Amino acid sequence: MAVPKRKTSKSRRNKRRSHHRIVAVNAIEDKKSGEYRLPHHIDLKTGVYNGKKILDK
Repeated sequence: MAVPKRKTSKSRRNKRRSHHRIVAVNAIEDKKSGEYRLPHHIDLKTGVYNGKKILDK
């Protein structure tokens, strides 16, 4: 069984965990409806994407 020879230092441990942060959601406010949505996604309230009606409600 593999056993580490030395204790992992706090610095080395934290370098390994540098990508484990929580990333904030990149929501933008829609110019026409004022609703928040993700970029390059359909606005579900109005059904509009890139200025064109995509969904009918």
